[in-house]
Amino acid sequence: MTLASFAAALLFVAVAMSASMRLATWIERRTGNSGWIDVVWTFGLGATGVAGALLPFGDGPLARRLFVAALVTAWALRLGLHIAGRTTGISDDPRYARMKRDWGAQAAGKMARLLQLQAFASIPLATGIILAAHNPAAFGQMQDWLGLALFLAGITGGRIADRQLRTFARSDGGGVCDQGLWAYSRHPNYFFECVLWCAYAVIASGAAYALGWLAWLAPAAITLLLVRISGIPPLEEHMLAKHGDAYRDYQGRTSAFIPLPPKGVGP
Repeated sequence: MTLASFAAALLFVAVAMSASMRLATWIERRTGNSGWIDVVWTFGLGATGVAGALLPFGDGPLARRLFVAALVTAWALRLGLHIAGRTTGISDDPRYARMKRDWGAQAAGKMARLLQLQAFASIPLATGIILAAHNPAAFGQMQDWLGLALFLAGITGGRIADRQLRTFARSDGGGVCDQGLWAYSRHPNYFFECVLWCAYAVIASGAAYALGWLAWLAPAAITLLLVRISGIPPLEEHMLAKHGDAYRDYQGRTSAFIPLPPKGVGP
């Protein structure tokens, strides 16, 4: 991949993600349910990644481009359908709902700007996919299989965590889930999402592919977003407001992100 084709890929990603989040803005305004924002983001990023993998931005062998496109498709379908199913059962996403309440009369404009910032923050993610797909090395290298292993670990762990939380919510009636993976991490779904994004960086890595190392910005970006910005902080604030001391106790004994043995629990 030349610098010119890399610049073209960046422009494609920026335009595609901006358009996706404009669609998310329109849907949120029409429905009043901000939960659809994450659905549109997931499918928008998935479509952008698949298109970027298949378009001729670099010299990646067709087998690797199809391989990466298949990974992206699997991720988008798994996560997008999960979020869509969750969204149909709520009137609004509590994280965005709180922002809208705080913004008052300026909510519409500020939400539109926030979603364009999300589009901008998504550029490293889609770019990481494109760089992985266009690694010029012959397909079937060790990094391809290691990347696949990371992807499978991430998507499987995320699916298990989501299923455990859904099962708990149906049976418990609104308490704090501290069972299964949730006994070791307060946000295991976020942890495994970050593991999954490491797959593209590994696939893109290669001594003869200098631009490929930029793909490591993808897992770095998703980790920053989930741990410091749009994931854990607003969700923890919501959970504290909802569950109070029960959630504080859970915070005290359970790792926020990386799965670790609970504090105060013997072997």
